[in-house]
Amino acid sequence: MSAPTVAAPLPPDRSDSAVAEASRTVYGRVVDPEAALPGGRFPAEIRAELDGCQDTEGDLDRLRRRAASWSAGEALRFRELLGPLDAETRAVLVRRTALACAPLALMSGAWLQWLSAPGNGDDPAVLRILALYASDLGVGNPRASRGDAYLPVLRHLGVSENAVPAGRLAADQRIDDGHFRLPALLLAMSRRPDDFTPEILGADLCLRSVGLLPALTLVRAEEPTVTHWDVVDPATPRGEAPGGVELALAAVEDLVARDGEDARARSVTGFRWALTALKEWTGRLHTELVAACDPVFEMAELMRRRAREGSVYHHAFPLEGRPLADWLRESQTDPRPMLAALSRSRLVRPGRPDRSRLVNGLVEENGRMFRVFSPEDLDVVRRWIGSLPGPAVGTPEAGAALSPARPLGLRTWRAEDDGRPPATVREAYHLLLNRTDTPAVRAYAREYVHGWLGRSRHGMDACESSLPARWTTRGLRPWLVDMHDRHNEAFEQGAEQELPSREALVDSTVQLAPLTLIDGAWIQGFTDYEHASSEIGHSLFDTYWDELGNGEARLNHPLIYREVLQEMGVDVPPTASRAFAEWEGFRDASFDLPVYWLSIGRFPQTFMPEVLGLNLAMELSGVGGTYRKARLALKKYGFSTRFVDIHNTVDNVATGHSAWAADAIDTYLSSITASQGAGALDSAWERVRTGYRSLNPPSGFRARQAARRAARSAAKTR
Repeated sequence: MSAPTVAAPLPPDRSDSAVAEASRTVYGRVVDPEAALPGGRFPAEIRAELDGCQDTEGDLDRLRRRAASWSAGEALRFRELLGPLDAETRAVLVRRTALACAPLALMSGAWLQWLSAPGNGDDPAVLRILALYASDLGVGNPRASRGDAYLPVLRHLGVSENAVPAGRLAADQRIDDGHFRLPALLLAMSRRPDDFTPEILGADLCLRSVGLLPALTLVRAEEPTVTHWDVVDPATPRGEAPGGVELALAAVEDLVARDGEDARARSVTGFRWALTALKEWTGRLHTELVAACDPVFEMAELMRRRAREGSVYHHAFPLEGRPLADWLRESQTDPRPMLAALSRSRLVRPGRPDRSRLVNGLVEENGRMFRVFSPEDLDVVRRWIGSLPGPAVGTPEAGAALSPARPLGLRTWRAEDDGRPPATVREAYHLLLNRTDTPAVRAYAREYVHGWLGRSRHGMDACESSLPARWTTRGLRPWLVDMHDRHNEAFEQGAEQELPSREALVDSTVQLAPLTLIDGAWIQGFTDYEHASSEIGHSLFDTYWDELGNGEARLNHPLIYREVLQEMGVDVPPTASRAFAEWEGFRDASFDLPVYWLSIGRFPQTFMPEVLGLNLAMELSGVGGTYRKARLALKKYGFSTRFVDIHNTVDNVATGHSAWAADAIDTYLSSITASQGAGALDSAWERVRTGYRSLNPPSGFRARQAARRAARSAAKTR
């Protein structure tokens, strides 16, 4: 299945501004947590864009110094804009600057979101990157990301209506297309980490070397207390962590140590591109702000934005001998003639907005234009009228539009080749270990999940180990403690049972390796920026962060499990290698559940309730019982118990992963009730229960039939 087109190739006679809209469109798509950027021409166009920006010479150290110096100079230039201006004009510039910076600032650090994956979660270089990303997110707390710190700025200025979720920004026509260009390309690269990891790290290092965007120093100077500006600044430390530049440099060096000097050269390419793009965008924004000091500029923008819908009306209203509707049609491309005529009309009293019908009688409760203009629009119109008569009115320069931003160059979101689906569950495992995939692999994953969930729903009400039949506002904590007690009782009752033989213990440990070595794969989708810092998702990201060792190899769960395997004399190939999936020591059935984890983890939006249920089942499964029994067996044969010990503690039901998992479900269901009403609660709860059971679904003939029906149904709806 091919993905929908983002921007079709444009005929030569289309304007540059139409091409530039690709930036806005791409941005709206790549902030989607389930966005998948296809191979073929699209990555090639990104590569051409990166390689085409080589204006700045030097190694990373020299580039860092140059970026910091440039940033300091530009910051001064922006702050100097405010000096001679009146309070009203200063407020206009602050508002415009905050909006222009929003596409980048609201997603600060998001380009790192997919650089960790189930196949590389034990790689020290990746763990370093994950530590950098976790710092940006303010891991452990909801709404603590650098982007979340920027949101109060927009709220304080009254321009936040399209800020959440970030994809809504693409619909905000107050933001020029050119302001989406840099973040759109950064986020597009984040969806192809296998192709662009060094370049992403280089661009990230550039942004941290620059620090607070130069234009934002203007906003900070006027609004110093509206937010924690040190958090908005990507260079500053978070808590006890090192500074952003230090962490970013370490990430690049670890990548070079792993991949060689070519990775450094590609990081330099990413840095150069980002600095060139920043300079271009910053210069354009400065030009925009200088123009916006003239009230005619904002009025012209307003008329250009609103002319299309306005031209449907006003056929009977004459303006200098022509219907106003005709003037409005022309204003879609050039509003200056209409503004000049309007300034001479009876609707406007130059210099006297309080006496002008355009912003008084016509827009009042009984006026013909009631609620046509927003309060913000009316401020623009009043400011324009107040500036009349002025030398700019009616002149060729008055209200002239900015020259179009340089086109992004990304023309299509359509894969040239859908590829083929995996032929076996082992091949699926190998292909799904990476974030990057093909439409065919993605379709396979979606159908696999639907089939697995169809099997999990079969006979669910008769299952004793299921979640309660109904969820109540008391939440899941009481149930969680009851389940913990049951695990303990089962362990105590079976304490005298014979432990497995050494051979059986080794075999079970080996067969669990395809599952355990991708610890956290089911919640990989919650590394996505807006999920990872949300009220529902922040604890899932925190869980993922814990599973991979909080950035430290010695605490990394997959690496700890490999140590146990090595003690048992078993040396399996690297997890991400094809040799691992083909290793003869594994049985085929050992890949069934891991492929489900890898598949559902790709769809955090589509299967959110099921992922939440599965997460609770996973975190609770061994606490208080199974881990304790496994510890006895491992200890009996002289193997390390560290893996089960650490899980029995971090997954605890009071303050650990199990508790977080229950709280995430409670938060989700409470939000469903608040937003959709109690009628939606039952359906959502059933999906959570299905996800919970999906860790251990039934395996009988009828259950397998249910799985096939669900998978076929999903295939038909593709």
